[in-house]
Formats: sequence, structure tokens, C-alpha cells
Amino acid sequence: MRKKTREILDKITHFLQKRSLQFTISLTFTAVSVVGMLIVGFSLSLRYIGLSEKMISEDNTHMVNQVNLNLDTYLRNMMRISDSMYYRVIKNADLSTDNIGDAMSLLYETNHDLLVSIGVFSSTGKVIAAEPLAQLKPSAGVTGQSWFQNASQKIENSHFSTPHVQNLFVDPDNKYHWVVSLSRAVELTNAGSITKGVLLVDMNFSGIEQICKNVDMGESGYIYLTNRNGELIYHPRQQLIYSNLMQENNIAAAHYDDGSHSETFQGQRRMVTVKTVGYTGWKIIAVTSMQDIASNYQQLRIFAWFFIFFSIFLMVFLNLFLSSRIANPIKELEHSVKDLDKGNLSSVDIAISGSYEVQHLGKTIRSMVDQLHKLMDDIVAEQESKRKSELDALQSQINPHFLYNTLDSIIWMIENERYDGAVTMVTALARLFRISLSKGKNIISVADELEHVRNYLTIQKMRYKNKFVYEIDAEPEMLQYATIKLIVQPLVENAIYHGMEFMSGDGEIKIHAYRKEDSLYIDIIDNGLGMPQEQADALLTEEAPRARGKGSGIGLKNVQERIQLYFGKDYGLAIYSEPDEGTTARIHLPLKTLEELDEGGDAK
Repeated sequence: MRKKTREILDKITHFLQKRSLQFTISLTFTAVSVVGMLIVGFSLSLRYIGLSEKMISEDNTHMVNQVNLNLDTYLRNMMRISDSMYYRVIKNADLSTDNIGDAMSLLYETNHDLLVSIGVFSSTGKVIAAEPLAQLKPSAGVTGQSWFQNASQKIENSHFSTPHVQNLFVDPDNKYHWVVSLSRAVELTNAGSITKGVLLVDMNFSGIEQICKNVDMGESGYIYLTNRNGELIYHPRQQLIYSNLMQENNIAAAHYDDGSHSETFQGQRRMVTVKTVGYTGWKIIAVTSMQDIASNYQQLRIFAWFFIFFSIFLMVFLNLFLSSRIANPIKELEHSVKDLDKGNLSSVDIAISGSYEVQHLGKTIRSMVDQLHKLMDDIVAEQESKRKSELDALQSQINPHFLYNTLDSIIWMIENERYDGAVTMVTALARLFRISLSKGKNIISVADELEHVRNYLTIQKMRYKNKFVYEIDAEPEMLQYATIKLIVQPLVENAIYHGMEFMSGDGEIKIHAYRKEDSLYIDIIDNGLGMPQEQADALLTEEAPRARGKGSGIGLKNVQERIQLYFGKDYGLAIYSEPDEGTTARIHLPLKTLEELDEGGDAK
């Protein structure tokens, strides 16, 4: 990476060296100005988007608060009707002598715009009184209705149902009404004895529908209503949802805390604002698409780009003018010191003109001429030391023995005019180091790790003159998962140095990446000399000796410790071997993607 960066800088420097000082200053000033304006413009754009999202969030909060206020008023009216029927009528009546039908009829007529029906039922489901209809359908099954069971089981609460068709009473007009039922347990007095019963108030669902429908949420925004479990009470596209023609994220949204949240549903990013209706547990949910926010600042973006390009146009001319005022005196100074290139340091006449800074520069050059040789020597020594330090830093990341042999092989191929082989080795070596660096990352994908090994094997196979063959096999879905960098190559290296090097031919190395249960496995299999299993087990627990100069310097135990340090003791390395049969090194890793490791931090 450092080498590529240096190459790019060298190309830029080389390009600018062939241009005049005026061109260089103009180009630099313009580039800096353009970059600065783009950064400012981008920052302002993000700021505007953030403010827009904040404003929409505040508007949505205001909307849901207003809906909550209207809905709260509507529901309190229902509860007031229920309380009036219970505490003013039922509590004061003895069913053996009093008729509660008249009071119920009066209450219904007073609130008929809000109500569909009122009914009082005994604990066995028998109708005590009801308005405006009182004859039950034969199939009504009152005691099996959810509103009846909720009221009977939790007698201390009022219970609101989800929207449903009112199907209790026989309607001569065959009308079917969508209602939300408010039910509660009541005490019925009959000849002095108290029995249990249920009071049912069926609210007209159109009232709730109008409260939610009349809210203006923009082009694609809308408000819907759920119960505490996420079941829809109202949705502007409720019929489409019930027909499975569209979907809504109501189950997840019902569990959001009150306030604004950002979510992605069916590939669309949305802002969701949630408000809980106090005593019912219902959720008012406002949804606004982020596309609406983007459309709001589209015109601003066009204007911003126009302003930026116009400013760039002006800056080019301004920079040309300023650069000429700076460059011309420096050009004169440049002509005066051309003799320095010829080594005539003592006879150079340095021109002094232009601004104070340029004049001071000319004077300074005069005083520096006598010290130029010494300074040049110091700079050369310093650069040489810096270059050596950089090479040492790079050298510490690779195996000097492997690199030396590889380069030696490349030289031999070039000298013998085997250019295709040399190009192949150089390409593989470059790719090998690119993946080895990996921008400083310790975790890479299985695909990159296997590509690193493939390049390594390409080099080694050419170095060993096709003394062995190799095969890399990975299940396609395994390539996306994560692994620690440089854990396969040391095992392959051991297979070559300790398995293939002493064979006369027909060496085989197989690498297989696969999934087993919820784990990722990578096997490195060779048909080399092998070893007793006891010796193989000791490689992971003891400092096994190895030949000087062989291997990467990253031993098997080192690979084992790196895996367990990062992923835990449940994972690691296992060695299986048998004399004259070969060796299998098996890497065991968790089945995690790069994104999962980035989100979760350390794997452990």
C-alpha cells in the first residue's frame, strides 16, 4: 500500500515538474478550493438533511399527539357511556322489579352517532337488555366471544377489542357494522341477590377511522393504529393487508418505545413515530418515507451544485491572476540560479526582485550556496537512512528466505527468457503482499485468505518445478465468511517444507473450506511423509524444533493461539497425521460474516 501511494505521488510530482510554476500554483489553489467547497457543501447538505429529519420527526410527534388527544377523547366518551350505564342504571336497579331498558334506550339515543349497540349479558351469556336490537343470533355464542371472556376473567378492567363485524343480534335490515367493543364485568342485582354479568358497548369503528384518516402526513406518509400486541386496529390500506396484497411492519413497530425511530422495511428506509394510548395500550404509529425527505432538498441540491460550479469558474480566473503575480518574480529567480546546475556555485549572480518574500528568498539563496554541498550530502544520507528504515519495516512483515528465493527464481527465469513464468511469479507475489497487508486489518474474508494461499502456491509450485500439485475447493457460500488473516498459508508452508520437499514427485496438497453444523472448517491435506499422531498433537502444545530458515516464522502453535485469542477456546487448530499417509491440518472457526464481526466487536 505504501509503495502504491509513493508511486502515485511520484507520478503527480513528475507531472507537475514538467509544468510551469504558474500552472502548478493555479492548479493547486483551484484543487484546494474545489475540495474545500465540496466538503462544505457536503457538510451543509448533511446538516440540512439532519434538520429536515428532525423537523419531520417533530411534525410526526405533533401529529400523533393530536391523534392521541382526539382518540383519547373518543375513547373517554365510550368509557363515560359505559360508566353511566353501569353506575347510574345497573347499580341502582333490581332486575326482578326494575326495567333498565328505558334508561339504556335513552343513553343509546343520546349517543347513537358514536354507538352501534349497548347490551347487558348474564354470566351464562343471556341477554338482560340491549339496544337497539335485542334478539341474539342462534350462532352468536356469547360466552365464546373474546370480549366476553376478557371481561369475565379480568373483572377489574375495561377491555377494548380489535375491529370486527358486529354479529350478535338479528338485524332485519341485514346490516353489518364494523365495531370496536368495550366490555367490562358488572354486578347484577336480582331480588336482592348479586350475580355477575358483562356490559358490552359496541363503538362505531368509523369514528376511529375518521380520526386517523383526517391526518395529513404528506404524499406517502400515513398513520395506523394497533393494539399492544401489534394487531391492526386501523390502517389506511387495511383491506390490502388482510388480502395479503401488501405488508406492514406493525408487529415490530408495536414494540418500539414512544418516540421517533428509523427502520428499513422491504428495502425502504422510513421514519416511524410511536405514541401509546394510555389506558388501552394501543399504539398510534406514524410512518414517513425518507424519499419524502430527499425530495424536499432536491431543489436545494441543484442550486448548490450550480453555485459550486459557478464559484469554481470564478476561482480559476482569480487563481490564474494571483499565480502570475507570484510566479513571474520566481521565474526571474529561477533563471538566475540555472548555473547552480552546472556546479558554478561561486560565480552565480542571484536576481533579487518581486515581493519581500521573494527578495528574501534570493538573499537566502546567496547565503546558502556555500553550504549547498554539505546540505545535499546530509539530505542524501538522511534519505538513504529513511529508505533503509522503510525497507526494514516491510522486510519484518515477510519471510526474507522466501522472498529471496522467489526473487532469485524470477531473475533466473528472466535470464533464461522465461518471461511468462517471471510475469506469473511477480503477479502472484504482488497479490500475495497486497492481501498480506489488507490495509492493516486482521480479519479478512475466506475468499481473500484462499486467494492469498493460491498466489503463495503458484510461486512455490514454480519454485519447486511442479514437484507437487494443489487443489483449492471451497463451498461458494463459505467465501463470504470471515477468518483471521494469514492462518492458512503457514499450514500450507509446513505441508511443502515438511511434506513435499523430501518427496521425489507426485506431491498433492488439497485445501477444502466447508460448513459443518454452525461452524466453518478449512482443511489443509497433504500426502507427504506424515508423522505419528502423538508427535502431531505435540505441535500445538510444545515448541517443536524446525530447520533454520524454513517456514514463515508463524508456527502452528502461533496460529492456534491467534484463533483462540480472537474467537475463544471452542475454536482453533487440529492436526491429524499418520506416517507415510500424509497430514491433515484442520482449522475450526465460527460461522460469522465480516459485517457481524464489525457490529459485534470482538468475536468472543
